[in-house]
Amino acid sequence: MNVGYLLANSAAKFPQIEGVVSDQGRWTFSQFEGRAARLAGAMLASGLRRGDRVAILFYNGSPFVETYFAAVRVGLVAAPVNFRLVAEEIAYLLNDSGASALFHGPEFRAPVEEVRDRCPALRFTVCPGGGPRSVDYEAFLAGGAPAGVEAGIAESDQCQLMYTSGTTGRPKGAVISHGNVLWNLVNTILGREDRPSQVSLIVGPLYHTAALNNHFTIQVALGGKSVLISRFDPEELLRTIEREKVNVISGAPAFYHLLMQHPRAWSYDRSSITKCTAGADKLSQETKRRLLEFFPNIHGVYDVYGCTEASPCITILTAEQSRTKHGSVGKALPFLQAGVVDEQDRFLEPGRVGEIICKGPNVMQAYHKQPEATAHAVRHGWLHTGDLAVMDNEGFFFIVDRKKDMIVSGGENIYPREIEEVLLAHPAVSDAAVVGEPDELWGESVKALVVLRE
Repeated sequence: MNVGYLLANSAAKFPQIEGVVSDQGRWTFSQFEGRAARLAGAMLASGLRRGDRVAILFYNGSPFVETYFAAVRVGLVAAPVNFRLVAEEIAYLLNDSGASALFHGPEFRAPVEEVRDRCPALRFTVCPGGGPRSVDYEAFLAGGAPAGVEAGIAESDQCQLMYTSGTTGRPKGAVISHGNVLWNLVNTILGREDRPSQVSLIVGPLYHTAALNNHFTIQVALGGKSVLISRFDPEELLRTIEREKVNVISGAPAFYHLLMQHPRAWSYDRSSITKCTAGADKLSQETKRRLLEFFPNIHGVYDVYGCTEASPCITILTAEQSRTKHGSVGKALPFLQAGVVDEQDRFLEPGRVGEIICKGPNVMQAYHKQPEATAHAVRHGWLHTGDLAVMDNEGFFFIVDRKKDMIVSGGENIYPREIEEVLLAHPAVSDAAVVGEPDELWGESVKALVVLRE
């Protein structure tokens, strides 16, 4: 089985059900499958072959997901590009990945044109509306004969090259296989208790594993509708929730803060939302409390923890558990192992702070062309996340901080998240961040940056 099969299967089961809603239109699963198949055929006709990298630089929308599913169904490797990058950074990713083709939005014509002559592996570019040296997206798609899902693609074959910057150095490309994506899918569906036919709002950028592998691919697999948001505008998003009767909403805490703080937020109908998931950053108890008030028909908040290298899910706290396990990110997902270790990689007993590590079929194959970084991150099959955590006696994990974010003051370890939790509970505080700064006496002292409510 491979990732391309997921769309083909849903198109066969739910041909007339809407699968994708975006700025470009509304596609049923049958239409989505048909366009992806023709685009895949055009890719093969252009000379792309199994294993070639296809870079994808779009805002959230139909062209992104069509390009992605077209590529992976015929054995090409998708390499999404962060649309916030500048020209030099785009050039680095194109060259590091060895991308043979780049599919991009018209908003990125200028940086692409600036760097394309410095990307020797890049054979052609495709863009809606075309360009001086680009093929028009719709014309390219229309010229392809439909290509079926390649049956010979195995779970061990590469599917994605997902770039992650981490905390230092150049971005690293995590090589994610078809099997990694599929096992993550099963884990996440079980952990988030997802059901068929949900309507999900996809706000997070699809160049991230969370938005692509969790929020979007889950809906494709289960025959649900994905409403793709290209740019974040709080009021327009609230209108979309009301208009599309959205059931599932996912995002980082900052996204929820901006949404709930909009002056007209409470005037829109939010009653259709029955599931709320959070990830990418710490979710304070105060934010959870506000979300339960803002979305009256959710029973709690699914708190998802993971990282790009895990495709991305490691633990999930269910809505029911979120009412009692305050501050936890849940238990290890069913088809993986997780634990907490010290600096010598020795497992720690419950209650002690250490680095959280995980092992399972969702863990990446390697960092692209970086054997030393791979050997450092994955040791004896265990992925080292770089996050500090503690596990309780019931197996629930509590993220303390990034290892590099820990403040050492006067020989004492101070975890910024603990202080931020206290600050965020204050009614006058909208957001807060705690950092360490040099101190002649203590080595480091604590500094808090606070955003006040209007």
